[in-house]
This record gives sequence, structure tokens and C-alpha cells, in this order.
Amino acid sequence: MTITTRFATEADRPAWERMFLAYATFGKTEQTEDMRARVWGWIMSPTAQTRCIVAETEDGGLVGFTHFRSYERPLPATVGAYIDDMFVDPKMRGRGVVDLMIKAVGDFAESQGWDVVRWMTREGNYRARAVYDRHAEKTDWVTYSLRKQE
Repeated sequence: MTITTRFATEADRPAWERMFLAYATFGKTEQTEDMRARVWGWIMSPTAQTRCIVAETEDGGLVGFTHFRSYERPLPATVGAYIDDMFVDPKMRGRGVVDLMIKAVGDFAESQGWDVVRWMTREGNYRARAVYDRHAEKTDWVTYSLRKQE
């Protein structure tokens, strides 16, 4: 089976919504229809930062997506790419879909002159980390999220 990647188009919305909801469920994140509509609006907007690459089979079925965006890096005075989300349909895992999506983001970043592509995952997400380790170096940076003030 041949799998290719490309940027999402308006026609991809139903399949993307199904996968994005599955991704939120996997991540134990509550998500509403309004939230998905907002994210889709970002993806389709020529002025928003969020971009979406989808993976599709030769029959046109979507089997994965990745959301990414550029970000300015003040210390080196460069621009990088940050992958916010990656998801592959569970039935298609282990077939190289993530490899293709990472490569697509990397190729796009290179075409834009961005100097780094970064992402994070849960410590215990060993299956995904095994794939990521083939493409990237695990950094020693620790991520923090500011607590909401009460």
C-alpha cells in the first residue's frame, strides 16, 4: 500500500475531524465541536500559524495528520518548526506513516529556511518514542506549564 503526504484541503475536514477527535480521546483531552471548528479554521487560514499535513492511502483515505507551526527563536535569531500534534489511525500504525509525516514537516521546514523541528511526547509513549528516536535526538530540556492562578 502506497502512502503519501500533502497539506490538508477543505475536502479533508470530515476525515480530519474523525481523527482529531480520536487523538483527543487518546490524549484524555475534552474537545468540543466548536474547538475542532476553531482549529480547522486555523488550518485553512492563509494568515494563521497552524498548518496540517495529512497522510493518505492510494485510494484517497486519510490515515494520519500532523499539526505544526513556525516559531521565532530569539537566542539564535532563527525560525524553527514546532510539531504540536501527530496522529495515525490505529489500524495503520507500524507502516511508516509517522516517518513520512516527520519527513514532510522536515522538508517543508528546510524549504522555508527554518533551522530546527521540535516536538514533545509523553515519557511513557514508548511506541511513538521508538519512531521518534530514528529521526531526532531526545533533548535534556524539561517542559513546564504555568499553573493557572486561583
